Amino acid sequence: MKPVKPAPQEQAKKERAGAPSLARLRQMVETVMQGGGEKAVAAQKAKGKFTARERIHYLFDEGSFQETDLLVSTRCADFGLKEKNPPGDGVVTGFGTIAGREVCVFAQDFTVLGGSLGHAHAMKICKVMDLAYANRVPLIGLLDSGGARIQEGVDSLDGYAEIFFRNTKCSGVIPQISVILGPCAGGAVYSPALTDFIFMVEGISHMFVTGPDVVKAATGEDVSFDTLGGCKAHAVKSGVCHFVAASEPDCFRQVRELLSFLPQNRWEKPPRVANPDPVTRAIPLLEKMCEMDARKPYRIHHIIWQIADEHKFFEVHAGFAKNIVVGFMRMGGEAVGVVANNPGHFAGALDINSADKAARFIRFLNAFNIPVVTLTDVPGYWPGVAQEHGGIIRHGAKLLFAYSEATVPKVAVVIRKAYGGAYIAMSSKKLASDFNFSSPSAEIAVMGPAGAVEILYRRELAAAKTDEEKAALRAKLTAEYKERFASPYQTASTGSIDEVIEPGMLRTKIIRALRLLREKRIPGTHESRGNIPL
Repeated sequence: MKPVKPAPQEQAKKERAGAPSLARLRQMVETVMQGGGEKAVAAQKAKGKFTARERIHYLFDEGSFQETDLLVSTRCADFGLKEKNPPGDGVVTGFGTIAGREVCVFAQDFTVLGGSLGHAHAMKICKVMDLAYANRVPLIGLLDSGGARIQEGVDSLDGYAEIFFRNTKCSGVIPQISVILGPCAGGAVYSPALTDFIFMVEGISHMFVTGPDVVKAATGEDVSFDTLGGCKAHAVKSGVCHFVAASEPDCFRQVRELLSFLPQNRWEKPPRVANPDPVTRAIPLLEKMCEMDARKPYRIHHIIWQIADEHKFFEVHAGFAKNIVVGFMRMGGEAVGVVANNPGHFAGALDINSADKAARFIRFLNAFNIPVVTLTDVPGYWPGVAQEHGGIIRHGAKLLFAYSEATVPKVAVVIRKAYGGAYIAMSSKKLASDFNFSSPSAEIAVMGPAGAVEILYRRELAAAKTDEEKAALRAKLTAEYKERFASPYQTASTGSIDEVIEPGMLRTKIIRALRLLREKRIPGTHESRGNIPL
């Protein structure tokens, strides 16, 4: 028996009955999508800034973003907030894909009450953070906010506390990335500080606990927004910022590139990519670089570029503590993290800032199953009263702790020199490094041969009758000391160096070692300690 079709008049009547509810929904959605209105959006554009939804559009794969809690509104009735009914309570939340991988996001909307954080605003962020945590996907925060919403009092402060708690809970479990795209002041700065990486954009990003006016009132110091909390201040001096971009589109490109090196969570490994670069590619240039005078400066980036797949290196914290270089590259198609002394700055010596920088990066790599490749060319620790009184002992211990606790694959290479305690700290064999290589010209010793000779043979040198005799004796004793006590072959004889290799084969040796170590640790079986700010 065929179903009876309703009469055309009845069908039209049903469609008309449903139209008002659909029209109402569309009207509500359209109102919220307009943000703070034309005037507020125009003011945002005048500052050279995108709107919250434009930022998401640039960051995510086209058409993939799905918004959550679109119609959430404030419950605060004081100061006329209920009548204003701020769209989405000043934040856009949801999920989508970046390069086909699921990611959760929240984007503060400065056009709505200056992006200020109230109770509903905070709960939306907490809800998407819980979603990311439960489904084991990365979380990205796009921050552009005037801070706590004064009209909501302690509720707004409690909202920050709930976010901080979740940042800590997610630490070491899923990658967390913060992108500063406007002001980030007061207590708001501590959420980014608890995440793994912070991006800032020149000209529009500012972070500070207290603003210029408060600083002037409290200390008398007259300082601008940029000088106090701009990109340069945090990328070079404080070390708060990891990446600086010239524009918002450039920033989102960098975020996408960073994600390409990261796994979704602690239970996965980073994605592997096709590798057109031959594993056995020889590097003749390294033979010359390794033979250079141990005191001659050079940029370690030249070696990193040579051994990386297609010569590509994604540096982290490029402007801060330049005496040590950290970042991501691929070797044989696999993502690896690099930690390398940089003789081009402070001779590559370790100091307070470089120890902190390297230690936290290593702890991140260990949390997310990314192997560590260490390139050592270090004369020791940077001397001075400021370093000692600043706590180089305490800070240097962080680097030792990070290498010692890391259970991911660890491969280290001594390029030219490794002296004293700094030799130990740079992933030495006894800190449970898996493979330790050395170039044939490397010097590995308690201290440099020249300095050691001055101490050990000071009487003999003092007894020399002429400057020529002294110079000849010094050269002879230095060569003898280097051969007997600083030679890589002497270190290899004890097993502290696994192999003295030809520099031109460095890339091949590292990749072969990493392939053997690929199944060293099953992701997710390691203890989750979190990536505490150091």
